[in-house]
Amino acid sequence: MKISVLGAGNAGCAVAADLTLKGHEVTLIKTSHALHDDNFEYLLANNGAMTLDEFGDVRTAHIHKVTRDVSEISGSKVVIIFIQTKFHEQLIERIEPYLRDGQLLLIVPGYLSTAYVLKHCKKDVIIAEGESSFVDGRILELGRFRVGFRNVRNPVGVYPKAKREEAFKMLEQLDENIVPLNSVVEAALHNPNVIVHTVGTVMSIPWIEKTQKEFCLYHDAYARTNVATWRVLEALDSEKMNIIEKLGFERLSYVDACKYRNSLDDAIDGKEVFLEYAEMPIRSKGPAKVESRYITEDIPQGLVMLEALGKALNVQTPIATSLIEIASAALGRDLRKEGRTPHTLGEENIRKIISDCKE
Repeated sequence: MKISVLGAGNAGCAVAADLTLKGHEVTLIKTSHALHDDNFEYLLANNGAMTLDEFGDVRTAHIHKVTRDVSEISGSKVVIIFIQTKFHEQLIERIEPYLRDGQLLLIVPGYLSTAYVLKHCKKDVIIAEGESSFVDGRILELGRFRVGFRNVRNPVGVYPKAKREEAFKMLEQLDENIVPLNSVVEAALHNPNVIVHTVGTVMSIPWIEKTQKEFCLYHDAYARTNVATWRVLEALDSEKMNIIEKLGFERLSYVDACKYRNSLDDAIDGKEVFLEYAEMPIRSKGPAKVESRYITEDIPQGLVMLEALGKALNVQTPIATSLIEIASAALGRDLRKEGRTPHTLGEENIRKIISDCKE
């Protein structure tokens, strides 16, 4: 199947290589000059050679095409967006002329960017949102990605509901353990980063400033002994579940969503699944500074949206609000001004999405 991957960072490069090794014809498209330009130039000069190092199993994929030309998406059946969520709207506007009817547009993670597609796209595309990347890890050196973890399930929601069966016929061909959710709303709100990145980073600001490149979010913020941080995480998670419930969906805790993605063992406790994931010895360090995407992306795109939905639904979100305030003070800027809200997403678009999954 012809697939375009938009975004040539860690996730984009890894998934493009993985799908190539699974027999798909993949076009990897660099959408900016912000990060990983050196790795992109390496791919251009080396016939798209991207190596996946997965616990000693080393395989090299030669990605079919590596380019900066977003018009290349027109020839693909599936288009996958793997860029920072704060750039979703402008990218969707940019690629709209090249989308065509019948394509599947998969956004991972989505944070409800389906609303941006409805806002800017007039094409009859099927929209899907995932919770997290299929392949977790980091680019260690040019052309080489170290795989840290793979989800055993990758939950994905589809809009519109009437195209769900058609969408999953295409998604199954990716061979990435994709499973259905009831709606893109669930995919948006179960993005793990809105909980784990925000709490772990904000609670660790002094430690990040002191240790810098030695800080490891999962090892340091979520050690088994860090009871206080865990209590904050659970309090924020409770606010999120209150919003999910008010929207008409089932309550699902962060740890149980993590368990569903990460483990096939139904008997194991959800928190234990997360702690085992956090304690994995092969862990990429980071964030190395306070002004990182763990705050600059996941607070305005995640917590600001959560807070705004809470206000619209009359659900209290004191923890989300506190984290936004602290992070804004730490960076010396108003993160709400950078965030996504029902207004920026389009309230009518949100109503369409929620109404669609209730039909």
